Amino acid sequence: MNKIKVLIVDDSVVVRRIISDTLATDPLLEIVGVAANGHIALEKIARLKPDIITLDIEMPVMDGLETIKELRKLDRSLPVIMFSTLTERGATASLDALAFGANDYVTKPSNVGSVAEAMQCLRDDLIPKIKALCGQIVVQSIFNKPQPAQAKAAAESRPAVSRPVKKERVDILAIGISTGGPNALAELIPAIPADFPIPIVIVQHMPPVFTKLLAERLDSKAGIHVFEGAAGASLEAGQACVAPGDFHMLVEQNQEGLKVRLNQDAQENSCRPAVDVMFRSVAKEFGANVLAVVMTGMGQDGLIGCEHISRAGGQVIVQDETSSVIWGMPGAVSKAGLAEKELPLKQLAAEIVKRVELGRSYAPALVQAVRS
Repeated sequence: MNKIKVLIVDDSVVVRRIISDTLATDPLLEIVGVAANGHIALEKIARLKPDIITLDIEMPVMDGLETIKELRKLDRSLPVIMFSTLTERGATASLDALAFGANDYVTKPSNVGSVAEAMQCLRDDLIPKIKALCGQIVVQSIFNKPQPAQAKAAAESRPAVSRPVKKERVDILAIGISTGGPNALAELIPAIPADFPIPIVIVQHMPPVFTKLLAERLDSKAGIHVFEGAAGASLEAGQACVAPGDFHMLVEQNQEGLKVRLNQDAQENSCRPAVDVMFRSVAKEFGANVLAVVMTGMGQDGLIGCEHISRAGGQVIVQDETSSVIWGMPGAVSKAGLAEKELPLKQLAAEIVKRVELGRSYAPALVQAVRS
């Protein structure tokens, strides 16, 4: 049976032991080595040939950020999961690491009462991400599926999904995204023109603090205003609202306009915020006048919400498999027959603007702005 070979990089002996003991409980994972800093890790990679690395951010000699930058000079494909604290400093460093080429991150368990509880947190968060990023190995081990070359050929032979664009006017854009999201949003959102005529709502699976910093980073790069949602905040044309970590975000139209509503109801799809919650909300408030975009991410959050949007007559498009870090979320929507179109990340902005232009006489200028 093929196992996923993991290299653990962390300067703390205790943390290395907790991660090792946690991963050792899964028969599909094999710890092939540990390293106390990035310099040692880089020396071990060629010899150990890991399938994935867990990489601490704060380490002596060579920290996680320097390590990921050096690693990407040598290997652009080796999956890396950053290990950070749930603090503003940790969130900032994690977002930097993603920009430098890391694939995902896990926050260190905090406020847990025992080692056993810390290990359970890692089982719930770290192990699924390892398996998602090393999915081909898992598929071969469990199901004896085609080898990578065969799988790639099968994916390339699958016909592209494309249906005629619906004619309903779009009054809100709703985006659901997870693993690989910060970098994908950093490409998509700045490509949206500053005079975009409708509001945008975004659910990115992230904990508190992270979502605030993500919104600030996107705002600094984009022509539209991007902000983290707050209860009662107004949603305006030419603005994008990011759901805050640990809160479900809904939209509500009242006499004062379109407002953000937040709650801490139970997680859905093991997530809060959840894409499904937000998608159901926009389907209820806008019916056929919704454009939903499901982008890179593990799991299938957004699938049920897309069913609601589709039944209401709204539009659904997804990021394609090739440009997604993980094609779990968009893939689930596509396989369910709900996606009207699959598109590479680089083409999403133009497609969004094209659909929004319907019914708006000045919108062709927006299309030209995206294309230029």
